[in-house]
Amino acid sequence: MTHGPPASRKRQQQQIDSDIEQSVTEVDPNGLPTPPDGGWGWMVVLASFSIHIITDGLTYSFGIFYSEFLTYFNEGKGYTAWIASILVGVTLCSGPISSSLVNRYGCRAVTIAGALLASASLAVSMYATSVFMLFITIGVGTGLGLGLIYLPAIVSVTMYFERLRSLATGIAVCGSGLGTSIFAPLTEALIKKFQWQGALLAIAGIVLICVLFGLMFRPLVHEPASPGKELQELPQHSSADPSTTMKPTSGNANESNLKRSNSHGHVDAPKIDLNANGHSASGHNLDKHTRTTPGEDAKRLGLSQPLLTAPESVQPVPLKRTESGTMYRKDALYTGSVHNIASRHASQANLSIYEKGSYGSVQGNGLHRPPAEPDAPERCLGCIPCSRETCDTFREMMNFSILKDPIFIIFTVSNFLTSVGFNVPYVYLAAQAQVLGIGSKDASYLLGIIGIANTVGRIVLGYLSDKPWVNRLAVYNCSLAVCGIATALSVLCVDFYWLGVYSAVYGFTIGAYVGLTSVILVDLLGLEKLTNAFGLLLLFQGIASFVGPPIAGWLYDYTLSYGPGFIMAGTTIAISGAMLFAIPSLQRYLARRRSAAVATVAIPLE
Repeated sequence: MTHGPPASRKRQQQQIDSDIEQSVTEVDPNGLPTPPDGGWGWMVVLASFSIHIITDGLTYSFGIFYSEFLTYFNEGKGYTAWIASILVGVTLCSGPISSSLVNRYGCRAVTIAGALLASASLAVSMYATSVFMLFITIGVGTGLGLGLIYLPAIVSVTMYFERLRSLATGIAVCGSGLGTSIFAPLTEALIKKFQWQGALLAIAGIVLICVLFGLMFRPLVHEPASPGKELQELPQHSSADPSTTMKPTSGNANESNLKRSNSHGHVDAPKIDLNANGHSASGHNLDKHTRTTPGEDAKRLGLSQPLLTAPESVQPVPLKRTESGTMYRKDALYTGSVHNIASRHASQANLSIYEKGSYGSVQGNGLHRPPAEPDAPERCLGCIPCSRETCDTFREMMNFSILKDPIFIIFTVSNFLTSVGFNVPYVYLAAQAQVLGIGSKDASYLLGIIGIANTVGRIVLGYLSDKPWVNRLAVYNCSLAVCGIATALSVLCVDFYWLGVYSAVYGFTIGAYVGLTSVILVDLLGLEKLTNAFGLLLLFQGIASFVGPPIAGWLYDYTLSYGPGFIMAGTTIAISGAMLFAIPSLQRYLARRRSAAVATVAIPLE
């Protein structure tokens, strides 16, 4: 990894400072509030942590219900597995819908609506008389409800934290593993006492508690103040320093994106946010300056705003609700530390030229429109009337132009393969244990082991990936490869002890898949493309989740063994990790091709 000469870096930083000073006077007075990095935010983290315990605990321990449904309805294993597949698939595929609603109504309202829908659907499921009815009630109804809860639980945390975001989101998502370790034995106990119908009703009541946690997602309110007052209060609220922060980007698609350069193989531009040792400045170094000049305060004010500049030809459009506009933040879905993102120079084919009004509608144009445009009716998919905020986010997340990017295509295929095998252990591990003669109670403990190991894995891998000297892509790839190999070899486990070892390895390594996806996307594609890439990734993950468990079930129906299903899942996960090792070489190839094209154009004609 190379860096430019000090003089060049200094000139570049001076240009950044000049741009920021010019943009301060153009900051939208109705823009989004600055994350306070604390205060009520810690209550939001507690609410998000609790929601992850309940929602992910229900989803990942569903294998306990699967065994009961097999016995009660006496259907095939592949057919019955569609219940869990539809549940997870709908939850993921509803991500763009949830994001669009969050941008219009805020995290609080969407979370409450999702909790009510999921709870009601689970309660109705106790009256199901066929597996097909469970497809509708648990699969579609509960899946959509959980989908409306899942994304706001993350976005609400990123709204409140910037410098401490990695810590805050890490605490919140740890509830997922803890929930699995709690809900697996809890579900088993409820089924033994109340049958599966009563257990569903009890869990429906637990899911209803998410309404209270949703009420804790208090929206940040932007309070307009005079410039002098803002400059006085700024050091208390802003964690960005102009000497350690990269240049902000606008919605212009031709500008370079932001990227953490230590997760790929080639960087051909100098870092800007470097300390004296040549490393990325960490969050604890950002607030050491006690005296600042008015000009520096102005720069800091500009950097604390997510959208800095607006074209002269358009006017700012105030948001209709105080909760609106959450998804207009470029980093709304970014779970890592914002201050570890280095300035990004394109290291892959330049695909920033998207159709006007589509890509970047959220990032750059959401708060700035021509005066007449807000009054025009907005329609999603050309026929569904909706608000401007909803339409902006949906268009952004469903913009398929990014599929022209070869790096994103590789990562999407990898993610698809991971998702195919991801849910197989959660659905079939308890059933596999019972086939080996392990009791249902001990079988539920295996899912609990996965949950505990997953919590530890998210903490350890998240901590390591936040270090500037760690190659996050390599950590991600190795984790998936080990996870896949362990899953394929789990067919050799013949008792509770060895299944427990496998559960621990699987839970720990799969933590990279669920915890590092958003930061890897930013590393590879840049912050500007995160919303678009994450939306499409959720869609493909949902599609893959539809087919994974049923395939494993059909393999059992054909071979009368769960072994082929685990081998299939392990193979897809291992391949998904191995194929990503090709990304650094592809980046270097694309960079050389682009450089050659630029050199050819630069040759003067005689």
